[in-house]
Amino acid sequence: MKKVLVVIGDASETLDTMYPYYRLQEAGFEPVVTAPEKRPYQMVMHEVKPGWTITKEWEGYTIECKVPFSEVNEADYAGIMFSGGRAPEYIRYDENLVRITRHFFETDKPIASVCHGVEIPAYAGCLEGRRMATVAKCRFDLEVCGGIFVDEPCVIDGNLVSGRTFHDNGYYIGPWIKLLEAQND
Repeated sequence: MKKVLVVIGDASETLDTMYPYYRLQEAGFEPVVTAPEKRPYQMVMHEVKPGWTITKEWEGYTIECKVPFSEVNEADYAGIMFSGGRAPEYIRYDENLVRITRHFFETDKPIASVCHGVEIPAYAGCLEGRRMATVAKCRFDLEVCGGIFVDEPCVIDGNLVSGRTFHDNGYYIGPWIKLLEAQND
């Protein structure tokens, strides 16, 4: 069974994380949760409520990190998924996560990103000239790092597949899994 990294931290968005996690299992891949440390992480749910202009947050489920960033041998993994939520803003500075991220871009392995997940490859310097979807409030993070913002539910740019928010899960996860499957043929 091929392994795929799912990058999270505290305050990763629940649906951004769990939907691809289970879809990977359905497709015959082993999702491996990676984070700064080996421990349980608290996920959250985000929604802009009617009458609100900012995102409201609630606690979601917890998920266990199986392999911390420092122990990841990126060559052992078929692909990577950058979950959204607030976590990317905090974990993107981890030197091991930067190393891992660059590997997947440099080796052309399938990459998925949703919502705030863009902040990780942006910080790692991997988005110059790349087209991506992300939540509108992260457009600046993408563009200031040389990426091209596309406001669509699924954007495919070579090995990079992205969606704006969890509302796009049904549009971008399937094409990403097809890239993973094609790589294994």
